[in-house]
Amino acid sequence: MINFGITISKQKELEDKFVKLNIKECDIVEKFVHSSGKGGQNVNKVATCVYLKYLPLNIEIKCQKARTQLLNRYYARRMLAEEIECRLLGEKSKKQREIEKIRQQKRKRSKRAKEKILELKRMNSEKKENRKKVIIE
Repeated sequence: MINFGITISKQKELEDKFVKLNIKECDIVEKFVHSSGKGGQNVNKVATCVYLKYLPLNIEIKCQKARTQLLNRYYARRMLAEEIECRLLGEKSKKQREIEKIRQQKRKRSKRAKEKILELKRMNSEKKENRKKVIIE
């Protein structure tokens, strides 16, 4: 595998993921394109954006997360591995579990739960109302 200029542990983790998911470098088409957005001269002169296409599953990944091409190559491969894992493992994948957790957090509360919260708010407001100073004339 390519040396991406990252720590050995991250490199090893990516290699292990590729082996586990049976991803081969020969199945990946890699292209480099000019990035878009902020970045000035670096963006205009250097093709730092990495485009990967995984041929067996026809997955396309475009990454311009970092400023350097080498780091973007690493990030793109990591994103590709996550996408393949998500497609192959479905609900079991880590990303899928995180999405489900967020969906559950955003779900509306039940009527009973809303009523309970409103009752607690009413009780607190009554407490505060009773704390007010009484003015005697």
